[in-house]
Amino acid sequence: MPLTVCFTVVAIALLYSFTSYAADNHEGFIQCFKSYSNYNYTSISKVVFTQTHSSYSSILRFSVQNLRFTSNTTAKPLVIVTPLEVLEIQATIICSQRHDMEIRIRSGGHDYEGLSYVSKVPFVVIDLINLREIQIDLENSNAWVQGGATVGELLYKVSQKSKILGFPAGVCPTVGVSGLIGGGGYGFLMRKYGLSADNILDAHIIDVNGRVLDRETMGEDLFWAIRGGGGASFGVIIAWKIKLVHVPSTVTLFNVPKTLEQNATKLIHKWQLVANKLDDDLNIRIILERVNSSTQTRKLTIKVAFESLFLGGVDRLIPLMEEKFPELGLVREDCTEMSWIESVLYLAGFTKNQPLEFLLNRTHNGVLFFKAKSDYVRDPIPDIGFEGLWPMFYEDEAKAAVLIFTPYGGKMDEISDSEIPFPHRAGNIYKIQHLVYWQEEGDEVEKRHINWMRKLYSYMKPFVSKSPRAAYVNYRDLDIGVNNIN
Repeated sequence: MPLTVCFTVVAIALLYSFTSYAADNHEGFIQCFKSYSNYNYTSISKVVFTQTHSSYSSILRFSVQNLRFTSNTTAKPLVIVTPLEVLEIQATIICSQRHDMEIRIRSGGHDYEGLSYVSKVPFVVIDLINLREIQIDLENSNAWVQGGATVGELLYKVSQKSKILGFPAGVCPTVGVSGLIGGGGYGFLMRKYGLSADNILDAHIIDVNGRVLDRETMGEDLFWAIRGGGGASFGVIIAWKIKLVHVPSTVTLFNVPKTLEQNATKLIHKWQLVANKLDDDLNIRIILERVNSSTQTRKLTIKVAFESLFLGGVDRLIPLMEEKFPELGLVREDCTEMSWIESVLYLAGFTKNQPLEFLLNRTHNGVLFFKAKSDYVRDPIPDIGFEGLWPMFYEDEAKAAVLIFTPYGGKMDEISDSEIPFPHRAGNIYKIQHLVYWQEEGDEVEKRHINWMRKLYSYMKPFVSKSPRAAYVNYRDLDIGVNNIN
């Protein structure tokens, strides 16, 4: 049964009789909001937060995942709205228009450039943190999930109902469901079942006129547009109907690290030749970072970790690896069998024995400053390309730099690149996420690390996709360009 959507057509019509207030006058916005909203059960101070509200700063910072956007110079919203019902979102949409305030929509706060809570013009943030109800229909293997729920909350709730159903979501449990789906989010199930956005059956969206629409009333064009290409441009998505997928009762994980001294460059080359051609049940990604070669010498080297989720037991995995990727030398001792939901916890950085309830946490420790970029690789990068890359990782700014190679193929090759607004399908071997982190505050420190990332990105140009050089919208990178058209 879909989540209850309560709204009043008469109330929408009354909006247009409101007196217009001066532009960016948030007091005018508040009065407009009060006139429109229904407060039989709460007070406006629990839903609407202006910059003078005692809780404003804590609410704004709660979901910030990149410290670059917490400085005093970062533009702040005039108002934050944390709606408890649809009517309050409708009021926010209409009242922000009447007072020339742009809208930002925040689900989990993971936008890499902070665009879910930062703007250069007067703006209001709709924070969906209170709208995270999840209703699971086991009989039909689907669920309705509100836009403010996180990946961790969704997967945990599904696991409490079924041990053999899951959803193709990302590895970070604090990511918001709406950002994940709207921007083409993915995870270790991608080669088996495609993207999160490939598994959407319906949605409820509030458009610019305050209308609540489902798939039938919005039409197939809009339903197409909100899945995979950055759907927040078209309205506030308050709920998604998702298709749940089958997962086995036992999955197998391994993480095999290799350094340059252990032939890592050659292993990457072989991985490039097989990663997108492996059994759909097998997903092996690469995480690349610099480390000390030993505690004694403290000499720097590159560690290449081959991290995998296999949808099955170790007895079936080992023969597959011996046939397709024997060079890695995988043995049973490298592998750990567990349930699907335990693998979600493990891949998120927790240990197997920690409580599954950790997936319900909306925040995580260790929020840092970072800058990211992305690339797609359609032809294997030659060894010489990597050998020229390694010295860059020995520079000071690369102390906490990470490259993540995510393989494509499988289901991703089978879905048309026009099925949804996500064009990265057949022909891509893998995607690269370029990341650099730092802990120190200050403009100069930030400039040095961002310049290092730009230098890395420039170096990679000959080895990645061309005409155009492709990028992944959920790894937001404003260096690529900004649309300034109103």
